[in-house]
Amino acid sequence: MSHTLPALHNAMWPGLVGKGDDEGQEPPISLERMLDLTAAAEVDGQKFEGIDYFLFLPHTNPEASDDELKSIADLIVSKGFSIGSLVAPVWPGTVGDSAMGDDAAKNKFLDAVRMACRIAKVFNDHGARQYGVIRIDSAEFGVAKFLEDPSANIKRIAATFREAAKIAADHGERLAAEGEVCWAGLHSWKAALALLEEVDMPESLGFQADLAHTYTFMLGYNAPDDALLGPDHTEDEFWAAYEQVTDKLRPWTIDFHVAQNDGGVHGAGSHDKTGKHCTADDPNGKLDIVKCASYWLKDASERGIKHICWDGCMFPNATLEAPQTWNAILEAMIRVRDTCGWDE
Repeated sequence: MSHTLPALHNAMWPGLVGKGDDEGQEPPISLERMLDLTAAAEVDGQKFEGIDYFLFLPHTNPEASDDELKSIADLIVSKGFSIGSLVAPVWPGTVGDSAMGDDAAKNKFLDAVRMACRIAKVFNDHGARQYGVIRIDSAEFGVAKFLEDPSANIKRIAATFREAAKIAADHGERLAAEGEVCWAGLHSWKAALALLEEVDMPESLGFQADLAHTYTFMLGYNAPDDALLGPDHTEDEFWAAYEQVTDKLRPWTIDFHVAQNDGGVHGAGSHDKTGKHCTADDPNGKLDIVKCASYWLKDASERGIKHICWDGCMFPNATLEAPQTWNAILEAMIRVRDTCGWDE
């Protein structure tokens, strides 16, 4: 059965994350090229309907003027897309710094959230954005420092997140914290749940679930004590663990990434040992994309979700440039909506 919601979005940050000028890195792919690659995809007359957007260079100067931002919005709309969720530049080396750091670092983190809210308002007022969240994480890469005092560090991150959530609420926005094995405090399903409960602002701060990342949660990367599965798990073991994780985190989930994973981790540049994304038709993919998505999208409309987004971080540039990559992804997204979707 076909549905009209959730809207089908592609992410722009696969053209940026892990890309750069350092040894072993591939060059970034421009915003316009990523938009064109997305716009070219089509399956049985269905195309992508929107994009989710990373608020940093080279795609966007987060200090761009209102007029410059309106021009970017016009470019995106001209390709046939609406703008959905925005990724705040919270990491060291962008605008922000660690949410677990000292007061100076915390203030940089909050500045990045303010900057994202300001850009969101320009896009909203311009008519290019009507839904979506602002995505954050702890901006504390790796878990070594966090594990020196997990209880105190959870509280430190939560305190920063509470201030950030107040900023977002004042701008009419919601924050979604990305669960991902590389981000301290969000590096396991138990840690993410503890952090969300410590913040305790469900109206303003929720969870961003990604099919690839939440699978590596269950395998216990960076948090072996929280593992629910061994690498050679059975299908029955997988679904029992999946139900456990989704039952805990789904009520918090306000932003959702469709993805595929082969059970491994990958990295490049500043994003090392991050959850590995595979193409939708990768023969080594471990996930039943549609069935896995159904666990997260149960009652999604009641949590304010209006779109879903594909995440292909760390794809090689040759993969990103291949039309089949995007058609296979779009076909998977359509199957997710047909099975798990809803109508206005």
